[in-house]
Amino acid sequence: MQLTRRALIAGLALLLSCGSAMAQYPEKPVRLVVPFPPGGPTDVFARVLSIGLAEQLGQQVVIDNKAGAGGTVGTDLVAKAKPDGYTLLFGTAATHGINVSLYETLPYDPLKDFELIALAGLVPMVLLVPPEQPRVLKELIAKLKSEPGKATYASSGNGTTNHLAGELFKSRAGVDAVHVPYRGSGPALQDLMGGRVTFMFDSFGTSLEQIKAGKLYAVAIMADKRSQARPDVPTTAEAGLRDFVGGTWNVVAAPAGTPKEIVDRLSVAINKALASETVADRLRQLGIEAVTDSTPASTRAFVSAEIAKWREVVRAAGAKVD
Repeated sequence: MQLTRRALIAGLALLLSCGSAMAQYPEKPVRLVVPFPPGGPTDVFARVLSIGLAEQLGQQVVIDNKAGAGGTVGTDLVAKAKPDGYTLLFGTAATHGINVSLYETLPYDPLKDFELIALAGLVPMVLLVPPEQPRVLKELIAKLKSEPGKATYASSGNGTTNHLAGELFKSRAGVDAVHVPYRGSGPALQDLMGGRVTFMFDSFGTSLEQIKAGKLYAVAIMADKRSQARPDVPTTAEAGLRDFVGGTWNVVAAPAGTPKEIVDRLSVAINKALASETVADRLRQLGIEAVTDSTPASTRAFVSAEIAKWREVVRAAGAKVD
């Protein structure tokens, strides 16, 4: 009886200790791992969010770029980190939606190995063409159909979101075009502006300046509503191609086993950070739609649906990365 009482007291003390630690969280800077190089759209988004999140948490949020293998290196690092809320991941459609179907083997499971805290933002793809191509979607599709196999489309690499967006476009529009992969959006956009490829899907974040300068034209955006970055660009549905919505997105995740209290604290803080006018205004300029009402449950449901969607696109395209 005495041993039982002692065990109960010890257990209660441990519970109170853990509760106290969680109530004080965070007590030190939080590391936000970006699994891509500095300067890219994912990195820029993470840095904007980190400022607002630091204000909400009362602690510094440090960006740590761990690039490699299409985001796999940094993502796996977080999956195997201590689940204490001090190492987080700024995941993407690639790390948590596409790679599980694209790679023969993946060192992490995008659902089982993570607590999915919040859906931070949506970045719809926009269909881009150089000045000499049709600027109306129906006219572009008609031209592509009249010249089967002659058209080409650029991407930032095999298996990337803009590559798979092109494959999905071919399927939904019933057109034929040859994929031309590049090492990044920069060189792909250069060849698109030079007319060496017919079209490309990319985000406003990387193409907005070229659009403003008239070097590229935005035909339609893969979204349910128009972008605040360019409200003059119609959605694909408005332009005549229904059920063609998609793009990249970003989630904040923690290693599986991170205490629910910490996950919930972070979820609320992220939503508040994204809703702040300073953060929201900067994201609008980048063509990013901030999500301010996600929950861990809704984020997990969203990621699960995206995995299923992109699995079908990858299968149809036959895309694989070793």
